[in-house]
Amino acid sequence: MVDKSNKKLIIFYSLSGNSRLIAESMANEINADLSEIKTRKSLPKSNFLKIFKGGMQVFFKSKPEIFPLDKDPKNYDLIIIGTPVWAGSFVAPLNTLLSSVEIKNKKIALYCCYGGSKGKTFDNLKNSLAGNEFVGEIE
Repeated sequence: MVDKSNKKLIIFYSLSGNSRLIAESMANEINADLSEIKTRKSLPKSNFLKIFKGGMQVFFKSKPEIFPLDKDPKNYDLIIIGTPVWAGSFVAPLNTLLSSVEIKNKKIALYCCYGGSKGKTFDNLKNSLAGNEFVGEIE
């Protein structure tokens, strides 16, 4: 059995690098492991098309194919989840993760990065992560 006492994991998705920077800074500060969500297919390079397609994925609750996480959330006490805000919510690759990996009975903290508004990002994440104890959120 794995010793889970005070084990911390930061799971994040980052397209432009902002969520990654925050995840890496937090991991160094609190001695947490990192696991980045990576999609199998990239978004278009054009800024407009990237924003449009990412927003449409959120709007339609798409589940783009992702690579498996390199860390198992079941082995951690505290899980911090980081996401950019697209179309007022969390990114579509998190839909994929949350539908394929069970995260239950954990302490959960949330963070998001955005240029406009956080929208319903935290509310939507909390609904998708029901069955956990939420210990904090920061934008």
